[in-house]
Amino acid sequence: MIIDAHAHVWPDILAPQVLQRPRAGNHALFDGTVSGLLRSMDEAGVDRSICLGVAQSGRYVHRVNEFAATLNTDRLIGFGTVHPELSAEENLRSLRENGLAGVKIHPLYQGYGLDDPRLHDIFAALGSEFAFIIHAGSGEDPVANERGAPAKLRALIDRFPESRIIACHFGGYLVLDQAKQFVLGTDVHLETAWPKSLDELDPALVRELMTAHGLDRIIFGSDWPMTNPRREIAAIRALDLDPAAEAGVLGGNLARVLGLEES
Repeated sequence: MIIDAHAHVWPDILAPQVLQRPRAGNHALFDGTVSGLLRSMDEAGVDRSICLGVAQSGRYVHRVNEFAATLNTDRLIGFGTVHPELSAEENLRSLRENGLAGVKIHPLYQGYGLDDPRLHDIFAALGSEFAFIIHAGSGEDPVANERGAPAKLRALIDRFPESRIIACHFGGYLVLDQAKQFVLGTDVHLETAWPKSLDELDPALVRELMTAHGLDRIIFGSDWPMTNPRREIAAIRALDLDPAAEAGVLGGNLARVLGLEES
C-alpha cells in the first residue's frame, strides 16, 4: 500500500483562488481539487492520501474541519485544523464532532509560532488522541520562517513526548542543517515532501538522513498539488533502499502511526 501523507485540496470553487500565488516560492502543478488529486493518485499508484486542512484564523476552523470530514473515504483521509485564536476546548470539540484523526499545524501560514503558549494548551488538550503533521523549516519571509524553526519544533517535541508528531520536509524545509541539529534522531516521524521535488536533493544526503533517523520512522509525502506524486515515488525508489524499508517508507510506517489496515 502506498499512502501519501501530504496533500492539499480545496472545494472546487476555492481551489483556483488559493493557488493564484506561489506557495513557498513554488507554483502548483495541479488544480487542487479532489477530483484532480484522485487522478494524480491513479496515475502514480497511490492507494490513499492524507488531505491536510489549514485555517489561517480561528474563524475558519469549523468550516475547514467540516470540509475535511467530507473527504473521509476509502481513498482519502481528512486531517483537520486548529488555531490558537480559539480555546483548546473549542478546537478539540471541532475535531471530535467531525470525526477527524489528525491535525495539520502550519506556523508559516497560520500566524503563530511553535512556541506559542496557546498552541501548547491545544497540544495538552489533544494529547495522543490525534496525530499532528507539522510544517517545519522555511518557505516564506524571515519572520514567518522563525515561527516554524526546527529549534522550536524540537522544544515542542520535548514538551509533549506523548504526541504523535510527523515533521514535514525532514524536519526543516530549506534548512536541513538545522533539522540535523535539532530534529534528527528524536522520537518523531519525518516526512519526505520537498517541493519542487525530492529528486533535486542529493540522493546520498537523503539516504543519510533516513538512515540516521531510522527508516522505520520515515513517511512518504508529496505536497500535492505542488509536486507530482509519481515523480516523488520514483525519487524514493531510486534510493535503492531495502525492499521492506522502502515499503515502510511508502506506506507501512504511516499505516502503523494511524492504525490503518494495510492491504
